[in-house]
Amino acid sequence: MTTADQRPSVLFVCVHNAGRSQMAAAFLTHLAGDRVQVRSAGSAPAASVNPAVASAMAETGIDISAEVPKVLTVEAVQASDVVITMGCGDTCPVFPGKRYLDWELPDPAGQGVEAVRPIRDEIARRVRGLVDEIAPVS
Repeated sequence: MTTADQRPSVLFVCVHNAGRSQMAAAFLTHLAGDRVQVRSAGSAPAASVNPAVASAMAETGIDISAEVPKVLTVEAVQASDVVITMGCGDTCPVFPGKRYLDWELPDPAGQGVEAVRPIRDEIARRVRGLVDEIAPVS
């Protein structure tokens, strides 16, 4: 088994995979680098990332404008150690041995950048805590 295979893997799930889960995945990738495998998906993915979300993330120096919302698959859940849901309810499949967290966060859909910023900042705070827990710098 390679070192890469031993990295913790995290899947962020929200309904459209256009806002909250994209921000969380981007922050985790930015903060943990190659110490964590990061995925995001949606139970009903949108056609594109929310432009207000992309703008809010750009303010932090993280560009997610090229990201594409992905559909939630059973395989993505099975391949993840930690599954973090953000308002997708019971649509996420549950498997034994996985750690599930539900982050209750407002949905940024239809909101402007001003409304997205506090959601972004709360996601960043939670992701920092997650990194400290699952992939601390040695």
